[in-house]
Order: sequence, then structure tokens, then C-alpha cells
Amino acid sequence: MNTSVRAIARRNERNPLITPQDVKPLRDDFTVECVFNAGVARYGDEIILLMRVAERPKQSNPDTLRVPVLKDSDAGYRVEIVDLDRKDPAYDFSDPRKVRQIDINTYVYLTSMSHLRLARSKNGVDFTIEDEAFIFPSNRYEAFGTEDSRITEIDGTYYINYTAVSDKGITTALAKTRNFKTVERMGIIFTTENRDVTIFPERIGGQYFALQRPVPKQIGIAEMWTATSPNLTHWGEHQFLMGVKENWESLKIGGGAVPFKTEKGWIEIYHGADRSNRYSLGAVLLDLENPNRIIARTKEPILEPQDLYEVEGFFGNVVFTDGVLFEENKVKIYYGAADNVIALAEIDIEDLYRALGV
Repeated sequence: MNTSVRAIARRNERNPLITPQDVKPLRDDFTVECVFNAGVARYGDEIILLMRVAERPKQSNPDTLRVPVLKDSDAGYRVEIVDLDRKDPAYDFSDPRKVRQIDINTYVYLTSMSHLRLARSKNGVDFTIEDEAFIFPSNRYEAFGTEDSRITEIDGTYYINYTAVSDKGITTALAKTRNFKTVERMGIIFTTENRDVTIFPERIGGQYFALQRPVPKQIGIAEMWTATSPNLTHWGEHQFLMGVKENWESLKIGGGAVPFKTEKGWIEIYHGADRSNRYSLGAVLLDLENPNRIIARTKEPILEPQDLYEVEGFFGNVVFTDGVLFEENKVKIYYGAADNVIALAEIDIEDLYRALGV
């Protein structure tokens, strides 16, 4: 019988650690709207954040929305600005994140373009943010941006899976680096619409293993699945892992940070949204040798929107993680708050075990 208890991760007193005001825009005619959802890695004596930075053109006319789009040209893919008339009845501007074309009932523009940028720290709290992008949109599948990275270290190589967004849909792409100075793109590994992919940090049964979150369009709900691969690029053996439950995770769930290994099993810090689109974090414990087997799952969130920077922002009532560090029996959760800033919370592993009932 699961006798799990509620455990609340402790917020860092310096939260939020990184805000849009801390980040320099890539162009003088753009502004940084949001910085959030960072992949995390330990690299030597540094903690690396690979942050999602959302920028948009400076807005000068309240009747016009200026949106960035990556377009192909003779000189390669370049960012262009499209001006949209807010009074044009062909478009729905009600969502601050994206623009919907009414006659075809689909979103055709994002209001900002995201790229992935590095921040470095010795203590995990004070970060130095680089001025240039580490992964910037560069092809037709990234025409609307590169988002939400997860970093998995395997044998000295850091594999970065991230969301590539375009008018062709939302896909998951893979890249790799050994030094966080140069990066090699490896292409798309999960096609539209699939996101919240997290790759385990070692082979299991001779195969690479990943969590994924396909999004059904006609039948079904956005829930968590698994997949395996012999080479990190070709994925198969797709299996359903776990679904939504009532209350805090009733609308959809998805993987968050890269799973970390403990004596009791793999722990995945994942996210769930309720029917009001309020995002919280929970944890699930998976078998070490067969991560398709769930050992335990928290009944209540370990972190939910509460403080002002989590409740109010670009998209409020959201806590969302792409990266954790498990060090010295503490789980350090770096998370995006209100789709606007980056924050940090910690929970002792024994408290997390108790929340899981193990």
C-alpha cells in the first residue's frame, strides 16, 4: 500500500535566479521577453544552464503585432519580421504566445522566437550569461524557434534534445557537444507533435531509453510514453507509461528533467497541468532494469505555483522543469516560473522517498 506523504521542495531565497532583464538580446531591435525552461548539466566545476530565451521585435504601434519568422533566402535562413494588423479579422490574437489563422483553425505565427543560450555558475546560484546563442534556429523545422532543452551526459558527450517549432509542427531534435563551446546537430528524432522528450543517462538492457509525450489530435490525451533506440537517432518499441489523474494533473502530463539514478530506482521529476492550465511538478519512481515498470508515484505535487513570480508572468501559474541535479543526497530542481524567469528549488532525497511512499 502506498503511504506517500506530501513533500514540498524548498525555494531558493534568491529566486528568481535569472530574469529577462539579466539577458542581452541578440539584436538591438529586439527585446528579451522571457528566459525559462533550462536544461542543466554538471561540467567540470561548473553548473551549466542551457536556457530558453524568447525574443521579439520591439513593438512601436499598438495596432500592429510584429512577429519574427525564420525564412530561407539565397544567403541561407535568416530572421525576418512580419507585421500583422491586429484588426485583421483573419487572425485571432487572444493568446499572447501565438497567432491563430481563423479560416484554417491553426496557429501560424509565434509572437516571439526562442533560442538556446548558455549560462555558467560555480555555485549553482550566481550565473554568468553568454551574449550569443548556443543553438539558434537554422532550418525549416526550426522556423518558429528552438525551445526547452534537456541535457543528458553519456560517456563524456552531452546530448541535447530540444523542441523545434515551425509551421510544420512541433518536433524533437537532437544535438551533441563535449565542451559547451561547439555543438553538432544530429537532426529530428521524434516527429510532430512530440515533445517533453528526456533521454536516460545510460543504456538499459543494451538500449538507449527515453521518455516521450506524443499529443493525440483526434482520440486520446497528452500523456507519457517510452521508447528505445540502438543509436539515439532511430527510436522504436514505443510503449505507454502513465496517464493523467484527477486534481493537479488532470489535463495532461509530460516528462520534465532527465531521470536520475538512485538506489531505489530511476526518479523522474515530471509536470502535470490541471484543467485550468495550472502547471505543477510531481515525481515517479521507475524500475532500474525496466523503466516501463512504475514502482511509485507522488499523489500530490512536490512543487506548485505559489510565489508571485510563479503565479504572475508571461503565462502565469506555471512551474516547469527541464533539468535537475542530484548531488550529495539533494535534488536541485531548476525550473521555469510563469514562462518568464528561472528559479531553483531543492528537496532532500529522503523527503522525496517519503513522498513516493518508498
